[in-house]
Amino acid sequence: MPELCEEFVKTVETQKREQKKETIEEAARVHLRGFARTIPSFLMAYGDENTTLATFDTIIPDEVFQEVTSISLDQFRLLRDGGIYLDAETGEQKQYAGNLFDPVVFDDSVKEFLSLRTKLADYFDESQEQDIFDYIPPQKTNQIFTPKYIVKQMVDMLEKENPHCFDDPDKTFIDLYMKSGLYIAEIVKRLYNSDGMKNAFPDKKERLQHIFANQVYGLAPTEIIYQIALHFILDFDIDGNIEKFNLKQVDALAFSKNGTLEQELNRLFD
Repeated sequence: MPELCEEFVKTVETQKREQKKETIEEAARVHLRGFARTIPSFLMAYGDENTTLATFDTIIPDEVFQEVTSISLDQFRLLRDGGIYLDAETGEQKQYAGNLFDPVVFDDSVKEFLSLRTKLADYFDESQEQDIFDYIPPQKTNQIFTPKYIVKQMVDMLEKENPHCFDDPDKTFIDLYMKSGLYIAEIVKRLYNSDGMKNAFPDKKERLQHIFANQVYGLAPTEIIYQIALHFILDFDIDGNIEKFNLKQVDALAFSKNGTLEQELNRLFD
C-alpha cells in the first residue's frame, strides 16, 4: 500500500508538471505568434538593406520594442542568442540555449518585405493596386491602418465638398492622427496631378517641394507610427528632393480634449 500511494502521488505530480509545461509552452507560442505579427511594422519603420536577425535588435529603440511586443530587447536577445536566466520557481540560475529563430528563414523574409516596400514605394503610379500595408498585419495596439479604398473615398468626399481645392497652391491639409500616411500620400498625389498646381508650378520637382513645404501637415501619436508614416510618405523620393516637410510625432488627442489644439498647431508649425 505505501508503494502504491507513492506511485500514485508521483503520477499525479508528473501530470501536474506536464500540464503546467503545456500551459507555459502554449503561452510562449501565443507570444511568439504576436511577435511575428509585429516584425513587418518594425521593418517598415526602421528596416534597411542591412537588417538581419543578427542586427534586428540594433535598429529599434528598446522602449518602442517593449511597447509593441510586451517584451524587452534583452528578452529578445535571450530567445535569439541564449544565455543565463533566473528560474522563477527555484531562484536558480539556468542556461537557455536560444536559437529560437531560424536565421535563414528570418533573413529571407526580411529581404522579401523590404523588396516589396521598395517596389510599392511610388504611390504616384496608378497601376499599383496594392500598397505595403497589405503586408503588415493589424496590431493589438492602435496601429490600425485605414484601407486604401477608404482613404480614396475620404479624399473624394473632401474634394466634392470643396470643389477645386487641389488646384489652389495656397490650400493647406492636415491629418491630425496619422497611422499609415496613406491619407497624406493621397492628398499629395491629388495636388501634384491637379491642373491648377501644374499651371502654378510646371517644374515637377518645384511642385513637389512646394506641396510638402507649404500645403500638407501631419501628426503621428507614437514613435513607431511616425516612422511608418514618414517612410511611406517619403520613400518615393529616392533622390532626396524633398528638403522640407511638416510631419511630426505629436499625440494630438490630449490637446483636442483640453481645447488647445489650435494653439499647439500654431506653435508646432510656426
